[in-house]
Amino acid sequence: MRRMLADSTFLRVYVLLALALVLTFGLALLGMAMVDQVRREHYREQLVEPPMRVLTRWVESLPEAGRGAWLSARSQQLDMTLRLVPIESRSLNYFSRTRLQAGRVLVTPQGEHGWRLRRLLTDQEQILEVDVASISEQQLRGLTELFAEWLIQVPAGERRGQLERMAGDSIPLQLSESPPEGLDTRQLARLAEGEVVIRLLPGRLSMAMYRLMPGKDPQSRWLAVGPVQAFEPLPLPLQLLLLVLLLSVLAAIIYLIVRGVEARMARLELAATRIAGGRLDTRVKVESGDFLGRLGMAFNGMATQVQSLLRAQQDMIRAVSHELRTPVARIRFAVQMVEDMTDDPAIRRQLEGVDGDITELDELIDEILTYARLGSEAANGVELETSLVDCRAMAQRVIEALRKLHGNISIELVEGPEVEVQAEPRYMQRALQNLVANACRHARSRVVIRLEGEPRLVRLDVEDDGPGIPAAARTEVFKPFARLDDSRTRRSGGYGLGLSIVQKVMAWHGGSVMVDASPELGGARFTLLLPRSVPTPA
Repeated sequence: MRRMLADSTFLRVYVLLALALVLTFGLALLGMAMVDQVRREHYREQLVEPPMRVLTRWVESLPEAGRGAWLSARSQQLDMTLRLVPIESRSLNYFSRTRLQAGRVLVTPQGEHGWRLRRLLTDQEQILEVDVASISEQQLRGLTELFAEWLIQVPAGERRGQLERMAGDSIPLQLSESPPEGLDTRQLARLAEGEVVIRLLPGRLSMAMYRLMPGKDPQSRWLAVGPVQAFEPLPLPLQLLLLVLLLSVLAAIIYLIVRGVEARMARLELAATRIAGGRLDTRVKVESGDFLGRLGMAFNGMATQVQSLLRAQQDMIRAVSHELRTPVARIRFAVQMVEDMTDDPAIRRQLEGVDGDITELDELIDEILTYARLGSEAANGVELETSLVDCRAMAQRVIEALRKLHGNISIELVEGPEVEVQAEPRYMQRALQNLVANACRHARSRVVIRLEGEPRLVRLDVEDDGPGIPAAARTEVFKPFARLDDSRTRRSGGYGLGLSIVQKVMAWHGGSVMVDASPELGGARFTLLLPRSVPTPA
């Protein structure tokens, strides 16, 4: 399984996403349970804090000999088990001891509904332990009686201050000079007889206990314990907020996982795009040995092999072309010698034909060398030495050069604003000259050149009124040595390399060339699209 995860990127991504999902939901459940448990423990501590504080104070005020009898009597009154035990007799951990020494109440669940309450006395040696089996009406009445009896021993002027110090957040303790509101006459009569009245507040899920204090002090006659709020689970808005936070964590984890895979795939895509554009020196950075790492290594090996093969091919073509120039020059020299030695018209006509063939062979060698040089420079990542080119002046130079060779063809440059572009001047003029020469060979009488400058690119159109190019063959004309017919007589001229050179020049500049039908002349329309800024090769 480990081997499969190491070798399969996508399986690893899926497993990581599944683990992240399970982990997030597990953390959500654990977090909500922990928050609820902490709230429940805090509620219990606050609930038992006031009575435990009163009990410990009361026990500390008693002599050692009378504490046992007092605890036994209070146990029967409160329906609880009260006892004093030495702190050394209980095995408490560090946190429990720390909480007891800080004066807090330690609440420990006992059984299904019971609690064990512990509070440390001031002497730091004994613990008051209270075992509560369950909350009953007798216990609530007994606790109220406990508060009342404790307040009776306090001077009347100090009762409010003592009560405020003993009260907690969960059990408010109040003394008032008027009877509680919301009680009926029967409950008020029971209060006047000295009983404890328990009032339920259903709408608030709470209860309150009331007791009439003995004495003549009108300001502290009525003792109110509560209302005691019932424990409520985590509210729904808080649960939703917690769920949203956890889902945000999950989304961030998934984003980081997918982003890593996507970034590596984007680098592969960018490298493939550059190689498709002729940048064969592009390589992918290999970061690991998984599927994407092996794909990157295979990609680099493929690019290296393609670059090596293309370089060998270009070197061979260049070497053969250079070697052909020597015998061609010797043949031309021999033809000129024979031409000088004879005046026979028939022989001179044959020699002129041979001279024409030699000229075509020279031009073919020049085309092959240009094609090989472009391929070699693009494959080796040679940077362009660009400058600002005036496209209209360049088109005029091309027209002047070709007008002498094609006197029967009208070559026109459509009027318009000046158009400038950043390009390599020599290769750019060669590309335009190849297109215009190709149009002149196939046109009947007219060739038109149009220049358009746009914010992001420059467009050059070369149109002719010839037979045009069939739609099915428009992608084939840019292949090396491609011809629309299989004739070897070259009636239309050309060697099948001119358009290939144009395509390589445009690709090297980061542009493109395409062909369609001329809407005005009816023949072919070749379009050069060149970006305003030439991209730097990788």
